[in-house]
Amino acid sequence: MPTLSVGRTNPEKGITLIELLVVVVIISLLVGVSFPAVTSGIDSLRLNWATNGVVSFVNSALNRAERRQQVIKLTISKNENTLTMRSTEPGFLRKFEMPDGISITHVLPEAPEEPNAPRIIMLYPNSAPPRFGIELINRRNVDRIVRVDPITGVPRVERPQ
Repeated sequence: MPTLSVGRTNPEKGITLIELLVVVVIISLLVGVSFPAVTSGIDSLRLNWATNGVVSFVNSALNRAERRQQVIKLTISKNENTLTMRSTEPGFLRKFEMPDGISITHVLPEAPEEPNAPRIIMLYPNSAPPRFGIELINRRNVDRIVRVDPITGVPRVERPQ
């Protein structure tokens, strides 16, 4: 004989509050465990994007100096977290801003007189580029250095130890 349940017409349907609470707790634990990995991945993607952007920006300045035979003034500002390119062509100005969480920490070689002052690098047509580097760092203290090789004139990325 079936048992009588008071107040319920069909005891097989629906979920209880305890079951719902267990599911919410399990989902919360999964989100809590995976969140640091996701944010770390996003920080790595931002650093890679910023590094590739700096390489492209510097390469563009070097190409403009050679192909258009123009003097290029490349300004690297740690305080503003930007790179700026100007040329002798009237009205020409390009600017590259670092994404959120990425900072310019050093411009190599270090300037002993004022380390936080904007660094100006002049790129002349038909000449070797000066040796310089830009060190970038993200929120998790992972850093990359973009260096310009004066022999080949190609910017390359280094991962410091």
